[in-house]
Amino acid sequence: MPKTAAHDPITLEILSNALRSVADETFVALQKSAYSTNIKERCDHSTALFDAKARLIMQAKRSLPLHVGAISGTVTRLVEKFGDDIHEGDVFAGNDPYAASGSHLPDICIIAPVFHSGRLVGFSGCTAHHADIGGSSVGGASGGLTEIFQEGFRIPMIRLFSRGAINRDIFEIMLLNVRGAEERRGDYYAQFAAVALGTKRLVEICNRYGVDFVEAAFEELIGRTRERMRRALELIPAGEYSFRDVLDDDGMANRDLPVVVTIRKSEDRLTVDFAGTAPQTPGNVNSPWGDTVSMVIYAFKGLFDPEIPNNHGLFSAIEIMAPQGSLVRPDYPAAVTNRSYTSQRIVDVILGALADVLPERVVAASNGSNTGIYIYGTDPRTKRSFYFFETMGGGFGGRATKDGKDAVQVHCTNTANTPIEAIEREFPLLVEEYAIVDDSGGAGRFRGGCGLRRVIRPLVPECTFGGTGERFTHRPWGLFGGCEGESGRFAIRKPDGSEERLPTKVPGVRVSSEDRIVMQTAGSGGYGDPAQRPPAAVEADLKDGKFSESYVRRHYRNPDRGQ
Repeated sequence: MPKTAAHDPITLEILSNALRSVADETFVALQKSAYSTNIKERCDHSTALFDAKARLIMQAKRSLPLHVGAISGTVTRLVEKFGDDIHEGDVFAGNDPYAASGSHLPDICIIAPVFHSGRLVGFSGCTAHHADIGGSSVGGASGGLTEIFQEGFRIPMIRLFSRGAINRDIFEIMLLNVRGAEERRGDYYAQFAAVALGTKRLVEICNRYGVDFVEAAFEELIGRTRERMRRALELIPAGEYSFRDVLDDDGMANRDLPVVVTIRKSEDRLTVDFAGTAPQTPGNVNSPWGDTVSMVIYAFKGLFDPEIPNNHGLFSAIEIMAPQGSLVRPDYPAAVTNRSYTSQRIVDVILGALADVLPERVVAASNGSNTGIYIYGTDPRTKRSFYFFETMGGGFGGRATKDGKDAVQVHCTNTANTPIEAIEREFPLLVEEYAIVDDSGGAGRFRGGCGLRRVIRPLVPECTFGGTGERFTHRPWGLFGGCEGESGRFAIRKPDGSEERLPTKVPGVRVSSEDRIVMQTAGSGGYGDPAQRPPAAVEADLKDGKFSESYVRRHYRNPDRGQ
């Protein structure tokens, strides 16, 4: 290694920030160029840079934690498959969790190699959630799917561009097998532009610092992250810590699916073991291994050092084990589209396992979901089909020194909401209510965050609604005496005001223009004994309107407090 890479910390830090800037710039470029609300409004995408060995070097700050393992696995698969047969101007694509090491089929990875003077120095990559990827249901996100063949169009690791020229036959096949092909085309072009920009910027960095220095800096950045993570993990006392939680169901009548973790810490080793977790299930909530690894890394990074850069050094600090053929390590051809619900539960069980030994760092259970919803049909005004997809936030758990946050995406699903204006501009839908759910945060010394509610009326004679949720049956738990948060629900509100309750995983129900679709997400657990909540904070809860007098009386105003 050149001496300058290891012994010039100032230049190394400047270079590290330059790489982060590239990743962040490509993230914004993809967002601003995309056609779908799912990317341009919700930001359901990630961008990253890799070295020539397929090791993650830098991920955009606003990227999704859930994408870390999948996009890394995709680049690794690319290098394994194509070896030396990678050329300047090539662009590769893949989405299959089994054939391309992807996450789930709607997340399409696009990867471009970066060459400098004929030498491969790395890769510019991105992944973006496409609103539809074909399959037996719109968006592939409903319950009731039992194998990956039903979930959509599968793309193995393929060469989509060869030396700068797109393979139009393959691209036409990719567009022919999805709904809303023009919108998909626009999102693909946005991804192509993003990786092209990342390639250009990384070449500029190599021109400025020299390839030898840049490659040596890659090694140094990975090594420093590895050591920083190992030092952070020393805060865990030696011992064995376990926790168990469950998923509501898999959308196929299989209920209370356990996710179990045992964390073993010795002087020089940390093992995270998911033995005891449910076998893979017929429904599509199975978590591919890359996503499971991402969630473990996210949980420990969030607990100990959130500012550690996301790079390959994180992956070597923790040993992760899980039974093959389990809910968190499924075998082909298990269905996986709604794997994010299992991913959320992975984070919760790690936090639960470490709560007693790290009480000041953990949070109570959050809403445990990203509550995916879709509405589709034909707009009679334009005679064209429409498809609205989004995921809704909920409550973030109470913390050791702060209340939980209301109405946000939590943990691995770091996406934004879709603004009402964007929904009503682009789809024949009227948003009649978008509100925080009163009394949904669990009481505690520090209360849990509240959930969200959307009520939408279709402006078409008939359309189809589907959705997937979690924490609809099992409420988010509290910590150290904190109370549970409220659960979520789906319902159809009839013209007379009555409501038809829907299951947690809705494969698709017909809705008329006289109906209202009610989508409500879970709150989150409270932290600490409610009796210890300061009176001023209780009064503030009442004043801000998110908590009712009956809620405050039930949880806080009791004889033990002398009120």
